[in-house]
Amino acid sequence: MKKGVWCLFLLLAFFLIFSSLIMPAEAKDNMAKEKAFRIERSIPDAGVACIQCHKREHPGIFADWANSGHASSNITCIDCHKAQKHDPDVAKDHYKQYEKSDTEWGRPEYRVPVAGVVTPKDCSRCHPDEAKQYSKSKHANTLEIIWKIDPWLNDGMNSDIERASGCYYCHGSVLKTEEGNLTPETWPNVGVGRLNLDSSKGSCTPCHTRHRFSIMEARKPEACGQCHLGPDHPQIEIYMESKHGDIYTAFGDQYNWESAPGTWSPGVDFRGPTCASCHMSGAGSVRTTHDVTERLSWETQAPLTVRPSEFKAFPAKTNWQVEREKMQEVCMQCHGKNWVTDHYEKLDQVIEEYNTAYYQPAKHMLDKLYEKGLLDPNRFFDEALENEFYELWHHEGRRARMGAAMMAPDYAWWHGFYECKQRYNAFMSEAKALIEENRKAPIYEDYPNATGTTKRPEKIFGEE
Repeated sequence: MKKGVWCLFLLLAFFLIFSSLIMPAEAKDNMAKEKAFRIERSIPDAGVACIQCHKREHPGIFADWANSGHASSNITCIDCHKAQKHDPDVAKDHYKQYEKSDTEWGRPEYRVPVAGVVTPKDCSRCHPDEAKQYSKSKHANTLEIIWKIDPWLNDGMNSDIERASGCYYCHGSVLKTEEGNLTPETWPNVGVGRLNLDSSKGSCTPCHTRHRFSIMEARKPEACGQCHLGPDHPQIEIYMESKHGDIYTAFGDQYNWESAPGTWSPGVDFRGPTCASCHMSGAGSVRTTHDVTERLSWETQAPLTVRPSEFKAFPAKTNWQVEREKMQEVCMQCHGKNWVTDHYEKLDQVIEEYNTAYYQPAKHMLDKLYEKGLLDPNRFFDEALENEFYELWHHEGRRARMGAAMMAPDYAWWHGFYECKQRYNAFMSEAKALIEENRKAPIYEDYPNATGTTKRPEKIFGEE
C-alpha cells in the first residue's frame, strides 16, 4: 500500500515538472507574477507619457500611484496635475522634459502644462464636498489663525528659516515663485493651512500622503501625530495613553482600515476609535466631515477656553450644543449615555477650574505688570515672566484640558494641572516681588535670532 502511494506521488511530481518545461512561452507569460499597472485605452496619450516617464525617472512615485485607488480608477498624473498655460502655478521647468532626446516620451506632442503643486481646488474636481468642508475648518485657515494670535510671528521673535523649517511645515506657507520656480523659503510644504498659488487654502496630502492617497493611512492616529505632538499639543501621546489608544495598540492590526468612505463603522470595522473616527468619520446618524472644527464644544487650545464660535481668531459658524450632541452620538456607539454625559460634565468642570483658578488670575497679573511699566510691552518672550505666562496656557494648560477631554489621566494631572501649579506659583511669586519692590523685570538683551518679519502675509490680510 505504501509503495503504491509513493509511486503516485512521484508520478504527479514528474508530471508537474515536465508540464512546466514544455509549457508554451505565451502561457508562462500569463501566469501570476508581481502586480503591474496596465495602460487602459481610456488614458489619453499625454497621460500615458506621464506614466511611462515617471516610471523610469521616479520609480517610487510610480509604485505608490500604481497601488492607489486612483490608479485602479484610471485617474492618472494628468487628472490631478494638469493646468492651464496662464495659471500661476504652472511648472515651467517641466516643459524641458519634452525636449529630451533619450526617451520616446519626451516628444513635443505630449507636452501639456502641469502644476507641481496639487491643491484642494484641484482635488475638488472629484471631491467637491470634502474640499468645501475642509475649506471651512481650522486646518485650512490655521496660517491666518497663528498670525492673529502668535507673538513669535507678530513680534518677530524667531527667524524666517526657523519658521520655514518648523512652524510653517505644519501650519503651511504662502507659496511663492521666482522665475517660474517655487522658492526654497516656501517649498517643499504640505502644511494644512498652506496658501496656494491658485488662492486655495491647505493641502490634502498631510493626511492622504501622495501618491498613494490612502484612506487607511488617514484613519490611523499616526497621520494626526505628525503635527499633533509635543509639549504644547500632545494629542498623539494623550491618545496612546488613553484606553482608546491601548485598544488600538492591541487590536489595530485587526481593524478593517480599507472600508469604503462613509461606511467605516464602530463595532464592525474597528473596536476602539482613532482621531479620525471621533472627529471626522461618520457614525450612527452623524455624517462624515472633513471639517475638524465640527463636533467641538470647547476651544481647548485657546489661552482662555471659549466656545468655538467665540474664538476671535477664527469664530466657528457652529452651535456648540449641536456639535456636542454629534460627538456624544459618536461616543454612544460604544458607550452608554450616562458614561458619555458624565464625561462631558467632568470636562466642563476641568475647563472652569483652568479658566478661573489658573489662566484668569495670571492674565490679570500680567496686565497689571504692563500697566505699571514693570514689563516691556514692545516684544514678547524677552522677559522671563512672559515665557512663564505663555507656557502656563500654551503647554501645561493645554495638556490639562486636552488630557481630560481625551481621558488620559496622567496628562490631565501630572503633565497638566500639577505642572500648572508649579508654573503658576513661579509666575505669581516673581510678579508680586516686582510690584512690591517697584522693580522692572530684566530683559534678555542678547535674545537670539529674533529677526523674523513682522509683516503679515498680504495674500491673507491684504495691505496693512
